Amino acid sequence: MPKHHVVIIGSGFGGLFAAKALRKADVDITLIAKTSHHLFQPLLYQVATGILSEGSIAPATREILHKQDNVKVLHGLVTDIDVEARTVTHRMHDAQITTSYDSLIVAAGAGQSYFGNDHFSTFAPGMKSIDDALELRARIFWAFERAERETDPERQRRLLTFVVVGAGPTGVEMAGQIRELASITLRNQFKMFDPNDARVILLDGAKQVLPPFGEYLGRKTQESLERSGVEVVLNSIVTDLNGRSVTYKNADGELVTIDSTCKVWAAGVQGNVLGKTLAAQTGAELDRAGRVIVNPDLTLPGHPEVTVIGDLAFVKGVPGVAQGAIQGGRYVAARIADQVAGRPVDDKPFVFKDKGSMATISKFSAVVKVGKIEFTGFFAWVAWLGLHLLYIAGFKGRVTTLLHWVLSFVGRGRSERVTTNQQLVGRLALESLGQNVTAKLLRGEKGGTDQARTEN
Repeated sequence: MPKHHVVIIGSGFGGLFAAKALRKADVDITLIAKTSHHLFQPLLYQVATGILSEGSIAPATREILHKQDNVKVLHGLVTDIDVEARTVTHRMHDAQITTSYDSLIVAAGAGQSYFGNDHFSTFAPGMKSIDDALELRARIFWAFERAERETDPERQRRLLTFVVVGAGPTGVEMAGQIRELASITLRNQFKMFDPNDARVILLDGAKQVLPPFGEYLGRKTQESLERSGVEVVLNSIVTDLNGRSVTYKNADGELVTIDSTCKVWAAGVQGNVLGKTLAAQTGAELDRAGRVIVNPDLTLPGHPEVTVIGDLAFVKGVPGVAQGAIQGGRYVAARIADQVAGRPVDDKPFVFKDKGSMATISKFSAVVKVGKIEFTGFFAWVAWLGLHLLYIAGFKGRVTTLLHWVLSFVGRGRSERVTTNQQLVGRLALESLGQNVTAKLLRGEKGGTDQARTEN
């Protein structure tokens, strides 16, 4: 008799930890993910700013799970879920496979939200994937290189003005690192301008930076950023964004335009499109960000065999952070293991245990909030280092990350400054070709742009 088959969609924190939690269960697991790696997303900004290589934060999923005999890993993009037939359809380029399941764990995550202005993404990439981080690295260093060639002072100022939209942890960390890159790492490396003259602007519609951290830590973070040279603009909503500038409406209702070539979008998330697929078939509701509003036990209405975890699930009081996904994955795995073993399934709802929040501001400075305990500065930074090393998968990843940190934080160098033109324009080139074009390109087929677009 075949074993109970668990299909997991996604290799992020939720999917990976659910699979690992089922290692002793009498089940067969198929983990399907659109990437071949597990991404430690909180450190993407360090890839984007040349501190870490992508391999340091994205070990191969197969390598992580290779000792777990009951897991099969498939690289593919899930295109459909049929909850009545209990099947998942996925493709790798133009090869399509349908896989059946007894239990389904959907941990497909979320992408960047531009709040209805998706055209902003052309000029302001988000930061949700390795591709995003490498593109941003190319855009940031490209701006400095272009500035070295520029003889027009106005164009040079535009190239050396960096705008980060979104003052959550990702935006704060990104702005702080670009400022440090300009002020310290690139010092004396250009002849036509002083990199320290670069402007770094952090822009958000909220009243403070790091809203989830509370007023005290938000104020301390802003003060630290401003001391380092970051310009913080709050109570301001972006109304337009193009290749040359960013326009925002401030608290007084005035429109202000900043000339800037390099922009980073770190504001808002949008649930994976699979959320809509599940909602349409099960009657589950979606929140404004496209996340699935799940039952208290993380299942979907009328389908206890289907669970949604991580950034794609909306659970009141659970933030979209790694711990929420990890705890959700373990909770669901425990319920499946009990069911398969014939033990009573715990009917207690999922309860998130907040283990605190952290964010770096700059070299040797961070903020930490654990319950009512709040602190900033060097010791917060050390705590941040330790926690992030702990959660990086694999000994090799921890060692290489630590070595890169020593180089960057003790010295002023950054070993991962290599960029290519392909990183700079690859995403935009593929978008212009349309979907389902990768296999055609690999086969050497020419002139397939119009046909590819009709297959969207």
